[in-house]
Amino acid sequence: MSQHFGRLGAMANGRVPYDAAAATENAEVVADMAKLPWAAFGAGTEGGKAGPEIWKEDAKFKERQQKLIEEAGKPASAAKAGNIDALKAQFGPAAASCKACHDSFRAR
Repeated sequence: MSQHFGRLGAMANGRVPYDAAAATENAEVVADMAKLPWAAFGAGTEGGKAGPEIWKEDAKFKERQQKLIEEAGKPASAAKAGNIDALKAQFGPAAASCKACHDSFRAR
């Protein structure tokens, strides 16, 4: 997910030229991948890179999951429209939702 998100960020931040097709492809992968990891955080899956807070703060964790899923779909919509300004506007909140979950729930 980070590789595809990084490619979007490079375009959104002007580090590489905007390519609407590449932006759409990468944004769609990010949107799809944002829906996938949650099954790995059920009962009996403790450990790894997951912090113990996941199991102590279930409601907060689920809230962050939903926020990521919602925010990750927005750059895909902007990219499909071929609108770099909209992609730039949507990239930041999507990145922040990803970071918020990692900051709160990833093992340190």
